[in-house]
Amino acid sequence: MDVKRLLLLIPLAVLAYLLVVQWNQDYGQPNYDSVPETTQRSNAAPASDREEAEGGLTVPTTSAPQGAVGEGISDAAESETASRDFIAVTTDVLDVRIDPHGGDIVYAALPQHKLSLDSERNYVLLSDNNNRSYVARSGLQLDGQANRIAFTPENLEYRLGDDEEELSVDLTADINGVEVIKRLTFERGSYAVNVNYYLANNTDAPISARFIGQLARDNSPDPSSGVSMGMKSYLGAAYSTPDARYEKIDFEDIQNSNFDNREAQGGWIAIIQHYFVSAWAPPQGQQNLFYVTTDSSNRNVVAFAGPTNTVAADSDATLGATLYMGPKVQDYLEEVAPNLQLTVDYGWLWFIANPLFWLLDKIHDVVGNWGWSIVLLTVLVKTALFPLSAKAYKSMGRMRKLGPEMQRLKETYGDDRQKMSQEMMKFYQKEKINPLGGCLPIVIQMPVFIALYWMLLESVELRHAPFIFWIQDLSMKDPYFILPILMGVSMFVQQMLNPTPPDPMQAKIMKMLPIIFTFFFLWFPAGLVIYWVVNNIISVAQQYYITRKIENDPSIGKGMKTK
Repeated sequence: MDVKRLLLLIPLAVLAYLLVVQWNQDYGQPNYDSVPETTQRSNAAPASDREEAEGGLTVPTTSAPQGAVGEGISDAAESETASRDFIAVTTDVLDVRIDPHGGDIVYAALPQHKLSLDSERNYVLLSDNNNRSYVARSGLQLDGQANRIAFTPENLEYRLGDDEEELSVDLTADINGVEVIKRLTFERGSYAVNVNYYLANNTDAPISARFIGQLARDNSPDPSSGVSMGMKSYLGAAYSTPDARYEKIDFEDIQNSNFDNREAQGGWIAIIQHYFVSAWAPPQGQQNLFYVTTDSSNRNVVAFAGPTNTVAADSDATLGATLYMGPKVQDYLEEVAPNLQLTVDYGWLWFIANPLFWLLDKIHDVVGNWGWSIVLLTVLVKTALFPLSAKAYKSMGRMRKLGPEMQRLKETYGDDRQKMSQEMMKFYQKEKINPLGGCLPIVIQMPVFIALYWMLLESVELRHAPFIFWIQDLSMKDPYFILPILMGVSMFVQQMLNPTPPDPMQAKIMKMLPIIFTFFFLWFPAGLVIYWVVNNIISVAQQYYITRKIENDPSIGKGMKTK
């Protein structure tokens, strides 16, 4: 009968595997083509203009509740710029489009990061189209009014030359005698853009000026998260001040106005998604106002406003900030602003995950392959935690060897639970068994494993990083699900080394766990599954060694009775 069942289960298992592989090919891949590379608008005012005309760059007063706004916006030049071209700027790491009306960045692609492993198209971080609206805006509040300035660019296309280290894009305007130059400075190899306003007050009266930086994003899904049944990376806003190094602001909180304005020196504001981040970092020595709001298109707006500067007659001033648009690489982020590297969000176990990533990075410097780096990191972690694992395996090994005697006591005193408990306690004391001995060491190790999970999930370095053979992208699931199946097999083998639970129902549940975990791991990124497979294989080897050692120890269960 068992042979007949086996002959039936094998083809069913193969058929189920083929069905899942085919489903993955047909439906399981992210729709990368959903983000068009629109670089030009004409014949209609851009969406950013429409929002700004309705108050998109106004600033709440410091004493007003969330949502209160200042003066209206002067936008008389909009009719003159209803049809215009974007300014194209290309460097080695950025491909952006700048709207001359306001000088906002309405499109940003990353040439060093492709949409998918087999795509030639660049990954698009910022865009403003029918699929997704996500832009970086900046402006001036002159004499209390958040003017959207119709700039005149020197050129419509800029490209960083091979022998150039820096590229400046100047946009000029004249506002009632005040000359304004908005300069965006790009550097080779940098995802940070310096945005500065140079003001020359040629009037006979002083003026006030204030820099405003905003990030506006709709509620569309994260295009870089892919398809996964695991835990999702954070998608939302965040800010930093000296009193709050890293605080999240959910889009839901923005929509419900559940955020009080903050005034602080330095700091930054950001919108975070899986692998990538955009952030405004004002000068760290100035006092800034941080606030959130929504616009008429219901986009989530997170913003800062610098201090109000007075520019005397016949004098000049400079106001500016840094805009980062790129991957969540800690070394890059640390150079932009203090604590910006915390947007690489490892969760509440960051103090464990950070050293683990440091070690992973050092291993990669030696071996040059992120997949093998994960394997070696897992080996090192399992070696370091072996003393704790050994205690758990020893406890489970002793319980496995003494299982017949424990079953005899259960059958003998099964009708008298109190008597059975007393005899079991005497048995535990005699054989020096701790019923929790197998659990506590594992519980102590769990924070390390959870931190490893989040560290691997958040590391943009694994995106499109190859391993071996069919695994060419550690951030995506195994296309043939071989790694999850190996993980399930290793988990099943590990269960065979554990003592059989005394409760029949619990025993059945334990037998189902490898199947359940295999199903969930089908959609996990390959890098994470590699870690679990290697972890399980090492655990099986360690447990097998200790179990055999205990079984061959004649001093354990020497006086054990037999039925």
